[in-house]
Amino acid sequence: MDELILEKTEDGSDTLFIPEMDEHYHSTKGALTETNYIFIEKGLLASTQKEVKVLEIGFGTGLNAIQTLKAAQENNIKVAFHTLELYPLTWGKLESLSYAEQPYYKEIHLAPWENLVEITPEFTIHKHQFDFTTLPTKDIGSAFNVIYFDAFAPEKQPNMWTQQLFNHLFGLLSDGGILTTYCAKGVIRRMLQEAGFKVERLPGPPNGKREILRATKF
Repeated sequence: MDELILEKTEDGSDTLFIPEMDEHYHSTKGALTETNYIFIEKGLLASTQKEVKVLEIGFGTGLNAIQTLKAAQENNIKVAFHTLELYPLTWGKLESLSYAEQPYYKEIHLAPWENLVEITPEFTIHKHQFDFTTLPTKDIGSAFNVIYFDAFAPEKQPNMWTQQLFNHLFGLLSDGGILTTYCAKGVIRRMLQEAGFKVERLPGPPNGKREILRATKF
């Protein structure tokens, strides 16, 4: 992923395009809109907990992380944020993004991998660098309240969207825990149901995808 192209999305926020994959890190309809709607509003803020343990699949540009920190501050929530990424981006590839000047964004990216780091009193982060497909063999903790499933699309990385992995994620969630994802494909919905989740189709973000999925563990 040496060659990345910065692109403006329709809400004015930036994303990165990966030519070798023909894939973007965020929706071209609005990177910030997508994050705030799918992962913050329908995930983090849908939890009833005031101390929320979050697991993110796909750290990417860190947009979900910085918006989670911001939401924690605004909503009097404490967040323990765990994120998985096999190919971390360097600060040099991120510093020109439209949201790179937000408070704590750089601190999140420069926080060392494989360490628990307090960024603010409301937000800690633990970045794990490994292949998500090997997750069942790793110990990253359990009793997560919210999972952000933000891997690249199934047609780009089908090995990230398998029944075995969704089964494992179900086991990592606490009772009442929530998984949100931008992907509303029928095959993904059925795999989540097979894993044990109650799955809702929700309207997608403004001017974006028609539907998203939210899965809850009961």
